[in-house]
Amino acid sequence: MTFTQELTLAEKVRFDFPILHQEVNGKPLVYFDNAATSQKPLLVIDTLRDYYEQYNANVHRGVHTLSAKATDAYEAARDKVAKFVNAKSRQEIVFTRNATEAINLVAYSWGMNNLQQGDEIILSVMEHHSNIVPWQFVAAKTGAVLKYVELTLEETFDLEQFQKLLSENTKLVSIVHVSNTLGCINPVQEICSLAHNFGAKVLIDACQSVPHLPVDVQQIDCDWLVASGHKMFATTGVGFLYGKLELLQAMPPFLGGGEMIAEVFLDYSTYADLPHKFEAGTPAIGEAIALGAAVDYLSAIGMDKIHAYEAELTAYLFQQLEKIPQIKIYGPKPNAKGEGRASLAAFTVAEVHANDLSTLLDQEGIAIRSGHHCTQPLHRYLGAAGTARASLSFYNTHEEIDVFIKALKETIDFFTGIFD
Repeated sequence: MTFTQELTLAEKVRFDFPILHQEVNGKPLVYFDNAATSQKPLLVIDTLRDYYEQYNANVHRGVHTLSAKATDAYEAARDKVAKFVNAKSRQEIVFTRNATEAINLVAYSWGMNNLQQGDEIILSVMEHHSNIVPWQFVAAKTGAVLKYVELTLEETFDLEQFQKLLSENTKLVSIVHVSNTLGCINPVQEICSLAHNFGAKVLIDACQSVPHLPVDVQQIDCDWLVASGHKMFATTGVGFLYGKLELLQAMPPFLGGGEMIAEVFLDYSTYADLPHKFEAGTPAIGEAIALGAAVDYLSAIGMDKIHAYEAELTAYLFQQLEKIPQIKIYGPKPNAKGEGRASLAAFTVAEVHANDLSTLLDQEGIAIRSGHHCTQPLHRYLGAAGTARASLSFYNTHEEIDVFIKALKETIDFFTGIFD
């Protein structure tokens, strides 16, 4: 009798990602920088090429065949994203250049018009710069006050402190779903519920969650949610904002120009309906269509399956990293099944700079990130100048983790020899 072992998810999908099948510095590429950007499957690459080769035209503005086809594909992508995050209406999905623009859209359109002296904005110390700097702008202009949730001893979101910070003055809470440095998965549903009890609005930065686990905006009950296409296997140059319909309807346009208008007169203009009110100018048409293809790809696999496989990888990665005594890993530990945190590990090695680690690992064909990962306040809070970060995705394998661990040990031994 012959037994056949079931293929892992990575083995099933790996050939969909042509970039992975190459050598870097004479070694097979091991791409462990997925928290910075993901690789793109052939479906996304082909979809983008097909747009430019077969029906490149502007959307919403022409009655000719190519324009109609481009418009249909562009709006179909909106429907796909709405379904993917379980929005109530397609009008609740606004295409942006990236998540940073989506946060700025809310900051300028809602924040500048609804916040005033003494109002409070609650963020956390783990936020990406994109979820800090826009609110600093708003606070400086409006007189609102920024407050920050700190970390528990396990280096997770301090929910108890958050509850103490909430008050009648709290008007906005803007929190990351999954930290790109700590890997912690924040209790966003509970955060929203607690904030809403005080009448505050909540924005969720879902850049690191949407590509890795199921996200349901109605279940979370957030007021806004943002994500970047390039982190969810689509192209660069496109992201999206989800917002509750009544909120988006009440918000004034962010940018003025073509596409976002109903009528323009010399002395005033009227604005288009949602979501076009917030999509001024020619959008990233091909990129949005490719984002729709990425959603198709992820949906065909199933986000539950992706999350489960990445949890396996997380458990294995941490088992191996914890065998290296010189390493300090930041953020909470996963459980035995790899649950409880994202599939990434940011770490330091005593007396070895993260950039040096990354440079030597690159010589072995291994791509990891080093630095502050756009979380300088968090690194200061942790007392770390920078960290090395290995971040995984569903096309990565246990064998790649073995290659990484072996090279990491050799790199640490090399530097230990120098310091000795």
